[in-house]
Amino acid sequence: MKTILIPTDFSPNADHAALYALELGKSMKASLKLCNAVMLPAAATMSPQVAWPLMDLGTLRTDATNELKKLSEKLKQQAKASGTTAQECPPIEVLAEVGTVTEVLNMLAEKEKINLVVMGTSGVGSINRFFLGSTSRDLIDHANFPVLLIPPGTNFKPIKRIAFATDLSDGDLELIHSLALFARPFNAEILIVHITPDDFDPEVHQKKVDAFLNDITCKVHYHKVYYRHVKDMGIDEGLTWLTDHVDLDMLAMVHRRYTFIKRLFEGSHTQKLAVHVKLPLLVFPPESHNVL
Repeated sequence: MKTILIPTDFSPNADHAALYALELGKSMKASLKLCNAVMLPAAATMSPQVAWPLMDLGTLRTDATNELKKLSEKLKQQAKASGTTAQECPPIEVLAEVGTVTEVLNMLAEKEKINLVVMGTSGVGSINRFFLGSTSRDLIDHANFPVLLIPPGTNFKPIKRIAFATDLSDGDLELIHSLALFARPFNAEILIVHITPDDFDPEVHQKKVDAFLNDITCKVHYHKVYYRHVKDMGIDEGLTWLTDHVDLDMLAMVHRRYTFIKRLFEGSHTQKLAVHVKLPLLVFPPESHNVL
């Protein structure tokens, strides 16, 4: 059975992402693991400015575990209210571990054989503050597993079309294969999107595209893969055009240094590219042997 890890800081946005993961788990027939990273107050960001209660680590971990159990019961009740039977509801386990969010998630991903991490894009919680703001950047930079980011207010719906942004690198073939395994339970289309500037060489480009698509046909073995060339645009503008003109349910891309996904989480680009994170965003690490 596949396993989805759901980090939470117990904020409304994190709860919303957990509910999305619950529905995703039903469709994928995956089990769920709710987790919280328990940090000592001294290790928390901005601790000199915050009046942290003097609790020992055991108390913090117990409190986190109790909150996770409450969230688990809340998810089960919401599933029941929506007509989900006990047999259809994914099994849910709770885990409170000591460390930073990135440390805990990397440890659990390896130890628990996690296929996917689902988390909200922002939030402020009562036990672990400052979790899903700046920490998102650190997690994306150091994760060795796929991360599905859920924007606030994004309700789950059956996934019909996923756009995968690619630079036609050979390494993307394995990720497209992994994405096909994710898409198959939904019978969803995968739209391979390549965005090029206005100075590209059409003849050289077409040869590269033909070779890349031929490799997909031979190695991915999924019948709903399509290709879309968005030309004469930068990556930011190309993805804006794509989301404005194509009906998508999810964006997917690999996180490489100095690429769109890096710029998405840095500086002034966050406001400029906010349109893109209105969709769930599936981020693959640059070199992944994980299969969803």
